[in-house]
Amino acid sequence: MSYKMMYFNRCGQVIKQKKMTREIGELMEYLHDALYGTYHKGELLRQVLTEMEWRNENLNVLDGRRYCYKGLRNRIALDGSFSSYEYLQGALFRLQIGFDQKRIDAGIVLITSQRSEKSKLGTTEELAAREIEMLKPTIHLPVLIVLFDLGRPGELYEEHRPDENHEEKQEDEYQESPIHLEPEMQAA
Repeated sequence: MSYKMMYFNRCGQVIKQKKMTREIGELMEYLHDALYGTYHKGELLRQVLTEMEWRNENLNVLDGRRYCYKGLRNRIALDGSFSSYEYLQGALFRLQIGFDQKRIDAGIVLITSQRSEKSKLGTTEELAAREIEMLKPTIHLPVLIVLFDLGRPGELYEEHRPDENHEEKQEDEYQESPIHLEPEMQAA
């Protein structure tokens, strides 16, 4: 399991009350399995969310605007991006709007856990917890932040490449051996 789930503002209670604990766990597992090491995460994310029935409702944040959540199910909205940790604040803002308008009861933010090793801000987990604390009382909705480690883009494909140091014999290097048929086979 290469993701970390962080609950804030009673989100765990809301999820449990809505009986969504198992569904959310299964979704996170499926997202990790489907997206690990891939290049085009956006389209795969939409496919997984559609398949897991998180894209069947109206996903608009505001009526008449094109801002949309990534998914919505049982009044729990899903937003995020795997390209940058900094997407956290934008996702929290959109989720807070839905919460204040009584459209959602909780939110889930999906973000990458990968950051530069040179960062002086601590781990991604520590940074997310600090930011949630700093954004109170502006951001007060129950929220689950899920930090994903999805590997390097293309890593999945590199695992299946043939080893460059491995020698393979060409077809013409094999000697043809005569086929020996059993006596019954020769008569047929």
